Amino acid sequence: MKVGMLLGSLTRKGGGVFEAVLGLSKSLVHAHGIDVRAFGLYDRHLIQDGRLWQGIPLTTRRHFGPDNLGIAPNLGAALAESALDLLHTHNLWKYQSYASLRWAIETGRPVVVSPHGALEPWALGRSRWKKLLAATLYENRHLRKAAVLHALNTQELDAIRAYGLRNPVCVIPNGVDIDNTDTPTPAPWSGIIPAGSKVLLYIGRLHAKKNLHSLLNAWAAVEKQASTGDDWWLVIVGWDQAGYGDSLRRFASESRLQRAWFAGPRFGAEKASCLQHADAFVLPSLSEGLPMAVLEAWAYHLPVAMTPESNLEDGFTAEAAVPISTDRDGILTGLSSLFRMSDAERRAMGMRGRSLVERDYGWDTISGQMVGVYDWLLGGGPAPSCIIM
Repeated sequence: MKVGMLLGSLTRKGGGVFEAVLGLSKSLVHAHGIDVRAFGLYDRHLIQDGRLWQGIPLTTRRHFGPDNLGIAPNLGAALAESALDLLHTHNLWKYQSYASLRWAIETGRPVVVSPHGALEPWALGRSRWKKLLAATLYENRHLRKAAVLHALNTQELDAIRAYGLRNPVCVIPNGVDIDNTDTPTPAPWSGIIPAGSKVLLYIGRLHAKKNLHSLLNAWAAVEKQASTGDDWWLVIVGWDQAGYGDSLRRFASESRLQRAWFAGPRFGAEKASCLQHADAFVLPSLSEGLPMAVLEAWAYHLPVAMTPESNLEDGFTAEAAVPISTDRDGILTGLSSLFRMSDAERRAMGMRGRSLVERDYGWDTISGQMVGVYDWLLGGGPAPSCIIM
């Protein structure tokens, strides 16, 4: 079986989608012997991050025009020349969707489309006119042509159906690497944050969807409190998108925050070091498909504070996360609850998160479910249990 993975970026520039597709692809190869090829746009991180694919063949093409369109006509030709049995596409609203549609029409072979939260109501409301134009020109045809749509959870399944799509849907979550045997290194904030302080960590894009302005607003209230949280620091790790990071730093400066540190983007061993040395993790997001960062935090035994919009309800059920709402007061209430816990209570919460990802989110388990979908599309037989008709 030869499977193509088509996404916007094959590097860190792709954020959580890159991390998810990378993990899935490696597990498909190493655990199931699938012949995987990855296709995407060239960017400056490819030389460094290409090695993370561990020998999976990569095909990239340069694009022209705005990054958010990713127009690369030669990418379609590369797909056509690769003799794929099946294409798994991980982008909406960009040229890659058009290339995926053309490939499906010209070859008659199946395409699996993973929206990764792009059909959630909040996401659809962003850049609305651009998405309406893309939907009219190619995206709606692309989605309807898909042999299977991939939802990360039942909430995304609901969003797919609300969009009007009636294709079969496989409900399979993202996975996470749980064998994190990284060699301990000093925390990136050594010499900046006083020894003995506790660290609340955020990792991800600096983007409006992540709702970090509300988090900083709540953090300003934390710093004003007389006792609860007075030994905690907020560390924000992430890469800027469209200048949002600059606005966050201005807000932090104007609010005179004393215990908030912007660590910039951190990848690989540096990101692992952040997770190793943090005491808790926070995600105040307004909308998610299924956030890789939270799964990674649990893999490192961290208790989590997150919004219901993060779409990881089983984290609350397993008592591995504290719920926070998206507004300032709701975030403050949740963080105060987290800070009032004893160290032992927070450790127990983190261990429940680790148990959750070991049971339900290991990549070999997740990739096995995806192989079942691929086999069904290519060979027929009864549909796997994850398929919703």
